[in-house]
Amino acid sequence: MTVSAKVQDTRDRLLEAAQEEFSEFGLAGARVDRIAERSGVNKQRIYAHFGNKEALFGAVLGRVYEHMGKEVPIPTTEEGLRNYVGEVFDYHRRSGDLVRLLAWEGLLYRDKPIPNEKEREEYYTYKTAALSVALGIDDPTAAARVLIALIGLASWVFIVPQQRRLMLGPDHDSEASWALLRANVTASGHTVIDLALRGMA
Repeated sequence: MTVSAKVQDTRDRLLEAAQEEFSEFGLAGARVDRIAERSGVNKQRIYAHFGNKEALFGAVLGRVYEHMGKEVPIPTTEEGLRNYVGEVFDYHRRSGDLVRLLAWEGLLYRDKPIPNEKEREEYYTYKTAALSVALGIDDPTAAARVLIALIGLASWVFIVPQQRRLMLGPDHDSEASWALLRANVTASGHTVIDLALRGMA
């Protein structure tokens, strides 16, 4: 293995271990010692690669966003947009780390600046631009409002799973229950999209 390959392997192992740690404990509760133990990498290498725990958290979120972007590409057509809410819903059901990480981030930072804020702004600028194309509108703020609504519909039950369990009762985790919930979320997303297409975003 070349030096660059070893460096990348170390970085990947650290990010994977940190993703598990941050998802479980959040930024405030995560321990660098546990990340080192999970990854099998010396603790000092964490600081050498990322500088500090906040920067590592930002790198982990960037990694998770990149994974989601590959799994659920941003739609640029109305048809793609109508499928998007269900696809995001399915993604969060398969892989819950993103919603957990964002929930931890929101609890800690609230509306204060976050690690890698500039990169995140650029990511959302790209998403709203794609959404504007899909909706056929030339107003990035209106597209952003639509995006917030669609993301909220697709992710809320994964951020607060206790509400889903308490509201839907004993059968909350059956495939039939999940299918009905997905259908409701998707239909609500279509209503949001229809309103935007009528200029009511």
